[in-house]
Amino acid sequence: QVQLEESGGGLVQTGGSLRLSCVVSGSIFSISYMRWYRQAPGKQRELVARITSIGNTFYSGSVKGRFTISRDNAKNTVYLQVSSLKPEDTAVYYCNADIKEAGGYQGSYWGRGTQVTVSA
Repeated sequence: QVQLEESGGGLVQTGGSLRLSCVVSGSIFSISYMRWYRQAPGKQRELVARITSIGNTFYSGSVKGRFTISRDNAKNTVYLQVSSLKPEDTAVYYCNADIKEAGGYQGSYWGRGTQVTVSA
């Protein structure tokens, strides 16, 4: 069974930084896209950043220049370095990945999220 587990969230002051991690475990054949989403209270979940298997990246306009997505394919891990944090970055951050399992099934998988809270 494939699982995604995020870590690294916490409470930081405005201007602070955190490094979020998401580890994929289970019977994995390959992982293509890996993404970070976030959902603030009362708002829809939104895409924050995306990275392909060869390292091509995309960022939403609200985080471009402040957040950096990266991945370690050997460790099946994706990272999100979040810097210059603002109170409006407060949200639950979710990891998402497109995975082909060893048995051939392909799907999009989600982690349970990690809370990031930025105080003013």
